[in-house]
Amino acid sequence: MRLSLLALFCLAAVSAAAQSADRPNVLWLTSEDNGPHIGAYGDEYADTPNIDRLAAEGLIYQKCWSNAPVCAPARTTIVTGMYATSVGGEHMRSGVPMPPGFDLYPKIMRDNGYFTSNWTKEDYNVEKSGKLWDGKKGKYPWRQRSEGQPFFCITNFTTSHESKLRMRPHTPVHDPAGVRVPAYHPDTPEVRRDWAQYYDKITEMDRQVGEVLRQLEEDGLAEDTIVFYYGDHGSGMPRSKRSPKNSGLHVPLVIRIPEKYRSMFPGDYEPGLKVVRLTAFVDLAPTLLSLASIDVPDYMQGTPFLGEQNGPEKKYLFGYRGRMDERIDMVRSVTDGRYVYVRNFMPHRTPGAFLAYQYQTPTTQVWNEQFQAGKLNDAQSTFWEEKAPEELYDLKNDPDETRNLIEDPLRRSKIRELRVALKEHVFAIRDTGFYPEEMLHRQRGELSPYEFCHDSERYPLKELFGTAYLASEQANPSHWNPSLAKTYRSASNPGVRYWAITGLLIAKIGGDSDHYAVLLDALSDDSPSVQIVAAEAVARFGKKSDRERAIDLLMGLADVRKHGNYVADAALNALTHVGELSEQRIATIKNLPLRDGKTSGRANKYVERLVEYLTSDRPY
Repeated sequence: MRLSLLALFCLAAVSAAAQSADRPNVLWLTSEDNGPHIGAYGDEYADTPNIDRLAAEGLIYQKCWSNAPVCAPARTTIVTGMYATSVGGEHMRSGVPMPPGFDLYPKIMRDNGYFTSNWTKEDYNVEKSGKLWDGKKGKYPWRQRSEGQPFFCITNFTTSHESKLRMRPHTPVHDPAGVRVPAYHPDTPEVRRDWAQYYDKITEMDRQVGEVLRQLEEDGLAEDTIVFYYGDHGSGMPRSKRSPKNSGLHVPLVIRIPEKYRSMFPGDYEPGLKVVRLTAFVDLAPTLLSLASIDVPDYMQGTPFLGEQNGPEKKYLFGYRGRMDERIDMVRSVTDGRYVYVRNFMPHRTPGAFLAYQYQTPTTQVWNEQFQAGKLNDAQSTFWEEKAPEELYDLKNDPDETRNLIEDPLRRSKIRELRVALKEHVFAIRDTGFYPEEMLHRQRGELSPYEFCHDSERYPLKELFGTAYLASEQANPSHWNPSLAKTYRSASNPGVRYWAITGLLIAKIGGDSDHYAVLLDALSDDSPSVQIVAAEAVARFGKKSDRERAIDLLMGLADVRKHGNYVADAALNALTHVGELSEQRIATIKNLPLRDGKTSGRANKYVERLVEYLTSDRPY
């Protein structure tokens, strides 16, 4: 029997309606710059009744990492379902292209019939392709969807952002005397005041979360909507935000699943259950697609932890730190939930290198003043000192991560395990960070960073990783390896040469070394990135007669109009480490162009910030 076109249409409509009814709405409530300083996580100083109530009705994930300790790279990881280090987006405000066909998850949701909306922030660090959102701005955009259409909505709260915890005037509601000051911070009135204000802002944010949840219920949608609440990385306090340790990566993640969707949880759903499963931001997009009965694309690197496609539990979580605003660094980290292993590929850079935005926080200022005055203990001083190549922390016995156990003979097995886990991860995702930004974008041409770094001939990761690893080891004088000079001489790949010269810089090779000639030769390397590292080494540790030539080279490369943002930023970074500059050079730097005329947004201020730092009375 044949059905009429009208009957077929009606059947299709009924089928679509049934499918829509079976698919949950999903609401993501996100807050900025706050770790698990929430009552539901056992923080008795916190005042968060609305999130606590959500947690009492839902699931409390005990160990979730944001993968990156600052907003844009963390959001890169969320929106792609991929590690930012695999797409070239681990640096602040990267704006990198994605490979063709690698859609961002909002587009996938929208293409599969979901109404999508995002209120108030993206900051995804990657170029967008296609339309991501349907909803217009507003706290309750689900009201704009078609009748019966499932929705996915994000409401992002900026209330607890770093910028808000230092705004004055402010009368603390939380008593500063009741603050638990972390072991890495000095116990001063300024520090206590900032921490108290941070908690005040979390309370304010909690009220906003409550407003949205109440509206969801009043609109009759609570029983049809899975609700996520999470912070976007650690607190906005220094040594939390921007730190690739647990203090910068551990975030709250609370999920409430209505009764009708309880089967989405892989186990017996108990309200208030503390979930020990390791989760991370890279898992959010795959989990969302799984909840929506949408196939997770093969290119996504996260693992769904809810829904039809629930995957195996993770053994490790991974973190990373790249360029933080104007300051260049490269750190990778891994945790098994108890131990945190950190690999510093640039140990000659300090965690607390002057960063204009971070320095606005009173805690940063008084902390550095006390360091300069010699008033800090070892745990408080580490932030301002050069790093060890490797770090290991036991979160059970040292939750503030202040006692580096890397030399502990009793932890050798764990250190080896986490070293191997990190290395395997770097190779599995083809970590793009082993080329400096300038080199990566110069070499990749029209390819996305992901595509370029999957070409093993143009991006020889094994050789790059090995040279970078050896270079970082030179921070320990007993690990000096003379093969770095030979590696530079023989390497055709600019990235390998970059790391070889970086190793000589880290080793503080001076004019009396047999390898000094290699540094002088590298001043004329084809790669500006290699030239900059060599010039810094010569300017800092070389012969007096060569120092001016090296600084002249850096001054020339600092011209953003001639060489672009990436080269100029790297050159200016190097100039901040070469010591006192002459008045004539300071005057020249003051007259440097501050923008290249191409870069937009906040990224075009980074050169300006470094120029200002170099030409003003430096706080440190």
